[in-house]
Amino acid sequence: GALHSIMAMSVRLAAARAGQEASALLGSRGVATTASSRHHEQAESEFARNAFALGAGAVGLALLSSESRAEDHIHPAHYPWGHHGFFSSFDASSIRRGHQVYQQVCATCHGLSKIAYRNLVGVCYTEAEAKEMASEIDYDDEPDDTGEIGTRPGKLSDYMKSPYANEQQARYANAGALPPDLSLMVKARHGGEDYLFALLTGYKDAPAGINLAEGQYYNPYFPGGAIGMPQQLFDGLVDYFDGTPANASQLAKDVTQFLCWSAEPEHDERKKMGVKMLFALAFAAIGAGYFKRFKWSLIKTRKITFE
Repeated sequence: GALHSIMAMSVRLAAARAGQEASALLGSRGVATTASSRHHEQAESEFARNAFALGAGAVGLALLSSESRAEDHIHPAHYPWGHHGFFSSFDASSIRRGHQVYQQVCATCHGLSKIAYRNLVGVCYTEAEAKEMASEIDYDDEPDDTGEIGTRPGKLSDYMKSPYANEQQARYANAGALPPDLSLMVKARHGGEDYLFALLTGYKDAPAGINLAEGQYYNPYFPGGAIGMPQQLFDGLVDYFDGTPANASQLAKDVTQFLCWSAEPEHDERKKMGVKMLFALAFAAIGAGYFKRFKWSLIKTRKITFE
């Protein structure tokens, strides 16, 4: 607001003044070399102080600009996600429902290039289900004897394909906007899963005084408030395999859970490995403590006398 503008102007004036003084001191530095050593040290001290003031002004200006950018949208609330506990894991049913939402809604524009079909096995699908899913997608095959490249059904080792062949095609199909790949989206956005859930459920009518360009939609959780993606999730949009009521909040929760998993497929295995290591370290600490007491007992209990 006005306060930030005044503060920013003050910082700019201070930085400019410090820069002028530093330039003047630099110009007089050559003369100071012919004077006494005391004047030379004083000039260097003044130059250092002004250089510090100039750096502080630049840092303050950067902080003000970043604060201004951070205030152009609402920060999401923190939600109690079940996988945040030390011994908690992802909800496999929610991951499967989220993948269903991704396939039927998100995959028309967004890719998931860092996830292979084999990653789904044992998490939310059986091996047979994952193979059948992969076989429905055609992939480029090896060149034949004539050099022609044919197609083949997908395999478990194949990674999920992007809906567009290249960036230009993606921008052309989306009025200039580039739909990002969702593989690491939870890790790439401040707020992580809280931000994604708030974004998917936070579409509103633009308030008075905010003008949106054609093809833009108002979402207070998106930086700037204007987003090129319209609202995607509505009540009853997807028929869940397990009969879970598919309201908009449930759809957003499940697809966010799926994207959390896709950003860190090793999450559950990492926690299990961590628990095993903690138990191993605990036993090792007990053994080390006993060994220390055993080896030092003779030294600590011996008696030294002087004659």
